[in-house]
Amino acid sequence: MRKALPDPQIEARRRQPVPETVDPAIEALVHDIIGKVADKWTMLILEALHEHGTLRFTQLGKVVGRISQKMLTQTVRQMEKDGLVRRTVHPVIPPHVDYTLTPLGESLGAAFCGVWIWAETHHAEIEQARASFAEREAATSSITAGD
Repeated sequence: MRKALPDPQIEARRRQPVPETVDPAIEALVHDIIGKVADKWTMLILEALHEHGTLRFTQLGKVVGRISQKMLTQTVRQMEKDGLVRRTVHPVIPPHVDYTLTPLGESLGAAFCGVWIWAETHHAEIEQARASFAEREAATSSITAGD
């Protein structure tokens, strides 16, 4: 994923103290958005459009890879509903539909870029933790199996 420029408004908010109370409407929105964008397909579509710009529906499916047409349709429709992508239908035969990130979608891409950088930075630590966990699980199962 290409590195996005930080959003000055978000960076300014990060430097402020954590508020003592949380607006329940904002909290509900955050939970809703995380539930929708934290899924595999939304993140991959976001990345594809962030990297390649405007893509036709079939191109988007190829770039994302291993996604069914039904799942691609459902995901881009939800992203359109949330204001993350703009769907443009060109009045030609056969129909030509393409998708592009909105400024809101671009800003989410910038936020996701931070997760990407974190994962890249800590990749070796995560792999080591997973290997250690697998070893402990294997040792536990062999002890349990011997009972």
